[in-house]
Amino acid sequence: MKKEEKIRNVKQIEYLFSHGQSFVSYPLRVVFVEQEGVTSSQVSIFVSVPKKKLKSAVDRNRIKRLIREAYRLNKYTLDRSFLKENQTLAIAFVYLKNEMSDYETIEKSVRKALKEIERQLKEREKC
Repeated sequence: MKKEEKIRNVKQIEYLFSHGQSFVSYPLRVVFVEQEGVTSSQVSIFVSVPKKKLKSAVDRNRIKRLIREAYRLNKYTLDRSFLKENQTLAIAFVYLKNEMSDYETIEKSVRKALKEIERQLKEREKC
């Protein structure tokens, strides 16, 4: 995953959580929003594993790596044709489970989340 694909700006993160749509694809809560603006990447992501859920930093970092890897391998499934020329899509993945998950569970959840985002955006485009 490229550096440009990661959301690091605090204002972007605040905008994502205040204006975004969310749904749960257990063990992940997914928040996404379409934004105007020209960036080098059409889709950017943010991954969060709350300390309240997993106390160990090693476990939190492992879950973040697994989520990023699952996204990297499945991002091609997200159809970008619905995005207009200067629009970007920001996605946040927030881990909800109180214990560690295996890669298969996380990948299945990320795949399901990307399909749901695509479905909701296409549905919104029809209206």
